[in-house]
Amino acid sequence: MRTKYCGDLCLTDIDTSVILCGWVDKIRNFGSFLFLDLRDNRGIVQIFIDKKNKNLYKEFSILKNEYCIKVHGIVKKRLDKNINLNLNTGKVEVLAKKIYLFNKSQSFPLDYNHTHSEETRFLFRYLDLRNKKNINIFKIRSKIVFILHYFLQRNKFINVETPILTKVMTEGSRNYLVASRIHIDKFYALSQSPQIYKQLLMISGFDRYYQITKCFRDEDLRSDRQPEFTQLDVEMSFMDIKKVRLIMEKMIRNLWKKVLKIRLDKFPVITFNSAIEKYGSDKPDLRNPLLLINLTFLLKKNKKFRLFFNIKEVKNYKIVGLCVSHEKYFSRKRIEKYNLLVAKFTKSQLIYIQIINIKLGLNGIKSSHKNLLDIVILQKIINETKAKNGDIVFLMIEQCALVSSIFGILRKQIGEELNLIDKKDWKPVWIIDFPLFNKDVENNLVPTHHPFTSFKNTKKNLELLDSCPEKVISEAYDLVINGYEAGGGSVRINSAYIQDKIFNLIGMSRKIKKEQFGFFLKALDFGTPPHAGMAFGLDRIIMLMTKSKNIKDVIAFPKTTSSYCLTTGAPNKII
Repeated sequence: MRTKYCGDLCLTDIDTSVILCGWVDKIRNFGSFLFLDLRDNRGIVQIFIDKKNKNLYKEFSILKNEYCIKVHGIVKKRLDKNINLNLNTGKVEVLAKKIYLFNKSQSFPLDYNHTHSEETRFLFRYLDLRNKKNINIFKIRSKIVFILHYFLQRNKFINVETPILTKVMTEGSRNYLVASRIHIDKFYALSQSPQIYKQLLMISGFDRYYQITKCFRDEDLRSDRQPEFTQLDVEMSFMDIKKVRLIMEKMIRNLWKKVLKIRLDKFPVITFNSAIEKYGSDKPDLRNPLLLINLTFLLKKNKKFRLFFNIKEVKNYKIVGLCVSHEKYFSRKRIEKYNLLVAKFTKSQLIYIQIINIKLGLNGIKSSHKNLLDIVILQKIINETKAKNGDIVFLMIEQCALVSSIFGILRKQIGEELNLIDKKDWKPVWIIDFPLFNKDVENNLVPTHHPFTSFKNTKKNLELLDSCPEKVISEAYDLVINGYEAGGGSVRINSAYIQDKIFNLIGMSRKIKKEQFGFFLKALDFGTPPHAGMAFGLDRIIMLMTKSKNIKDVIAFPKTTSSYCLTTGAPNKII
């Protein structure tokens, strides 16, 4: 039907006859010549019609934007003064000889030169995807998937598909359920992840497995989360934790090199505790130069601060500082904005010390609580935070986990507002040594990652598993890129006895264990090899690599934050 793509035409095609298919992107009338831009999946080329060709002009006169047409014509070189360097095809144009109309278009609800609301874009998502920007995103997505397949095949991984309709199991999030037509009153669950199946494949002796698969989780949505998402799932037998990370890091570095032409440095490794201490988050954006500073040991012996902070009434407290350098002094309005941010999470006050002239001591600062400072403690704060003239130091006391989390949020917001983050930079980091368990609001143990995660095989951890399980360190690892968790994994439990013990610790009843995981506990007794793996959020990686602001932009037909498909109207009542 066509001999060339619009976006592929170049100087070597001059004076050749071509047949092009696509959509009318723009129409222009310049007196004796009429022009239209014809657009297809590869790009845009200019078509011109001589008014002397009356029959063709008549056909042309009925065309409008987004009409779907076919053009027979001859490629011509543009005059030097008419060359358009903004187009790949800007040095050529096509003299139309014949135009065939495939289909008309109604008045178009979208304008690609303007920003539309998400509701409008997703209601007409099939039209939104015609936009060149969106087409390019999905071309990159396709390339990423190809490169991942190629890398894993080259490294002896076997691509295995696992079931989507699976058993209803406790996996952390709510399940999407599918009623069985044959088995009345019984349900399948849509797979939240292939976790159990890939471990069964290791028991089967597959050694190295991978797949790119759909996963389904009924959970609250946000900018980097959807109810159905694509996951790159990987598992390996007879691998230690360092070897797994090495292979996965090599895969990611290869991906960035092939797609973005960027060579990533070796990824640093940071422990979970260190990440919380320095960045206030286990998903730190290392492009942000701001660091949290623990000032507890400096201030807790100072009587004035003890009275102000009311330290005796705060258990497990920590005092955190954050020093910010900026070319201009912080305004009261900006400081109040940060006060309001902090107030969302705690009743504790955010203290600030603005350094105007260090040499003037207390007379050279502005502070929300200047009357509580003395020159000794001020000097200690300045020394420890390395504050300079013009800097501002924020301070707060709260329970350890809470104050770190609050200052992690503050660090992120200040970094973005003051443009401290180099958007062109890439800072991947491995986070390791997570606690095996956390505690929920009812003080029950819950797995930090999932209940199949193993712990560091040390005598100390084995003892702590019985005496103080919340202090057990897991063999889990997350790959964080520019503040986003790109993937996570762990060494898995390969002992039925230990797996059963973990189930008991998280309060799983004997009945639930038998009904949901009996088959798996049984499988672990058949010579299960040591194994480990990772799961990567493929949509999230594509979002990062295409510099998209929302994961919805890299999914062809995404759901809204209320899990609704505007294009089709799903979910809907069954008639």
